[in-house]
Amino acid sequence: MTQMKERDAQQSMMASRRQFVLGTAAVMACAAMPFPVLAATGAAQQIADHFSSVKTMMGEFVQFGPRGEQTGGKFFIERPGKLRFNYEKPSPMRVISDGKNVVIGNTKLKTWDLYPLNKTPLSLLLADRIDLGNQMVRDVKQEADLTTIVLGDRTIFGDSTITLMFDPKSFELRQWTITDVQKKDTSVMIFNVQSGVQFDPSVFEIPYAEVHGQKRG
Repeated sequence: MTQMKERDAQQSMMASRRQFVLGTAAVMACAAMPFPVLAATGAAQQIADHFSSVKTMMGEFVQFGPRGEQTGGKFFIERPGKLRFNYEKPSPMRVISDGKNVVIGNTKLKTWDLYPLNKTPLSLLLADRIDLGNQMVRDVKQEADLTTIVLGDRTIFGDSTITLMFDPKSFELRQWTITDVQKKDTSVMIFNVQSGVQFDPSVFEIPYAEVHGQKRG
């Protein structure tokens, strides 16, 4: 019974991580494209230019779940195609993209979910040239200390939306909130972000032997 409860809790955590990953991809990918709603403003183009020029980046994040739960960790990104999220202990979660596939793993339960990169929004974020054909901007607010953009696309996110918050002076992404179909919010704050970082190739290696050898059921 204890093991079943632990597995259920870990599966709930993994679902939250999936939402985080999809939100991250959409946030960064859309931040790196021109926004039609803001086409007449210099700020939008500057934000787009800033994000499209970032080839590698790393930093820390804090995630707030819909029930008030809080987790954190570190993220690593390298274009084209590579990404990693490490959650702080005691969370055993890992998210890795090696340029071909994306895995969401639980290192404690030894379970992994594998997805082709080109079937996920992460492919938009991690491409050398980011190009979104579907327009997703629903609302924009420009204030003295914050630029807020609300995005939604039924073909990718269903009825969920993502609210992005940028620093209007540095054009850096500060926070985003994912609102799911049940109107529940998951918010992520990023900080201590560094760009132009060189990574060891092992950072983005997927443990395929574990992924394909895991026990099911």
